Amino acid sequence: MIYLLALIGLVAVIVLFWKAFGPTAQAPAGRTVGPDDDPEFLWRMNRDVRRSGTDSQDTGKTEPTE
Repeated sequence: MIYLLALIGLVAVIVLFWKAFGPTAQAPAGRTVGPDDDPEFLWRMNRDVRRSGTDSQDTGKTEPTE
């Protein structure tokens, strides 16, 4: 029984030392910007749409073919 308590105490001490002196999680530097928030991406998309001339959205309607 004493060995079980010693083992639990040892594990607790190891965990405490790990939390105190172990590696720390580092936050990524800067904010990650998604493509819909990136001004350069939006500018390129706008430029490509204007170049292609298809500014309207596809309505899904098609001409009937015979």
